[in-house]
Amino acid sequence: MDTLTHALCGALVARLTAGRAAPGRGLPRRIAAGFFAGAFPDVDFVVAWLGPVEYLLHHRGATHSLLLLPLWAWVCAWLLAKVLREPGGWRGLFGACAWAIGAHIAGDLITSFGTMIFAPVSDTRVDWGTTFIIDPWFSLIVIAGLAASAFWRQTRLPAAAAAAMLAAYVGFQAVLKERALDFARAHAAAGDNVEITAYPRPVSPFNWTVFVSDAHEHRFAHVNLWREAPREPKPGDGFVAALDAPYLPLAMARWETRKRYGGSDAESALARSAWESPSLDFLRWFAAKPALDAMTQGSTCAWFVDLRFLSPGRDWMPFRFGACRASPGAPWRAYELTAGSIPIPVR
Repeated sequence: MDTLTHALCGALVARLTAGRAAPGRGLPRRIAAGFFAGAFPDVDFVVAWLGPVEYLLHHRGATHSLLLLPLWAWVCAWLLAKVLREPGGWRGLFGACAWAIGAHIAGDLITSFGTMIFAPVSDTRVDWGTTFIIDPWFSLIVIAGLAASAFWRQTRLPAAAAAAMLAAYVGFQAVLKERALDFARAHAAAGDNVEITAYPRPVSPFNWTVFVSDAHEHRFAHVNLWREAPREPKPGDGFVAALDAPYLPLAMARWETRKRYGGSDAESALARSAWESPSLDFLRWFAAKPALDAMTQGSTCAWFVDLRFLSPGRDWMPFRFGACRASPGAPWRAYELTAGSIPIPVR
């Protein structure tokens, strides 16, 4: 989830959990603490300065850990108590910070990226995959709750109502995900050893990409669970319409296929060799839907993408990595393929 929505959620939950004595001069401090603490876990973006591999390995790691939440709540409360001049010291803001950080972790769990909630004990990435990482409807509910709380300052009812609406909205998305999975299951051939998955997509909670995957390929379709007719974008509709239009009604779904390692035997053998090399161990750990994107440099480079992040209407995909070698007997070396199709060594 985007950092601003996390911060606003932190402010909302700080208002919701405020005690009866909070209204007055102490309430603004509590809400401010919730706002900043709600954004705090995303401070791990700094690992991107160390390189793209380090970003994949550590983003949504230690700062998003439930095990370390009390520590981060204390750090935030101590710092914010100094900045906000809290009379009660860090103890006066610890609860607000803990709730805000917890809300941040929950907000990331409902997306598909994966969150290491048990770090540093385990690097297992947990995701519930009900909500796209930027969900305008989710954000609007939070904003409405905060606006109503500002108008009715003496009661927590607006914050409670917004929290209930958020829970109902995410629950509704979970129901939609199950419907998308049922559609994908119906497409899979009986008896096939396949993995059925569905990922939320932008603009609408009804937009999904469903996957039927096996050891060799991914079959997928971009569908809208509500439409009965396709949406035809008109000139001037803009970026949002371009993102929304590719999602077709279930009855008109177009299934596409992407190979994990390519088509021909020779290409597949080379791609598999690159994929299984030690240089791409980080990508094997991270990618949930890996597929060969291209072979370049005279088949000495194999590039892979994670189809989790495939979004029609967008010209590029993030996290494009591959491995190259100087000759058939040389070791593979990891590279990132940038938006300008420039390979950059990462290890």
